[in-house]
Amino acid sequence: MHAAGLDPAYIPGLVPVRPAGADGASEAGPEQSGEATPTDAAPAEEAFDAKAREDPAGEGDDGPVFEVSDRRGAIVADRAGITFRLDAEEAEFSWDEIGAVEIDTPRFGRRFGVTVYVSDRRWFQVDVEAPSRGVLKEWAAELDTVLDARFEEPEA
Repeated sequence: MHAAGLDPAYIPGLVPVRPAGADGASEAGPEQSGEATPTDAAPAEEAFDAKAREDPAGEGDDGPVFEVSDRRGAIVADRAGITFRLDAEEAEFSWDEIGAVEIDTPRFGRRFGVTVYVSDRRWFQVDVEAPSRGVLKEWAAELDTVLDARFEEPEA
C-alpha cells in the first residue's frame, strides 16, 4: 500500500497506484508482495543518518552525542556541531559559529525545541515531538551534557 509520505504524487482514491515497472522496480516488487524493503525509506533520511554516523577525520568520538527525531524532524549534536533536519531540509552549524543554544520544553505539550543563535540577529529553531512528557526532561539533560562538553567556561 502506498502512502503519501513515500509517494507525494499519490492521492488515495484519485490517483491509481503506479505500476511496478514505472519507477524501475521489478514486476514482483514490494508493492505487490506487501513487504517493506530498505529502499522504501526516504533518501534524505538515509543520507542524514549516514552523515550523522560518519567519522571524517578517522578519529574516535571525543565527546557525548545527542540525537533525537520524530516523523518530520531531527536534532543531532555531536563533535562536528549541531544539525537540524525538517522534512527534506537540513542545516548544519559548527561549534565555532554557534554563539548560544536555547532549549525549550513547554509546560504543556510534548514539543522539544532547540534554538541555535549564530549572531545577535540570526537564529534557527527546530521542534521535535517527544513520545511522552517524561522524555522531555531526559532529552534536555542529555543535550545539556553535550553543550557542557562543548562550551566550557573559562576558569577564573
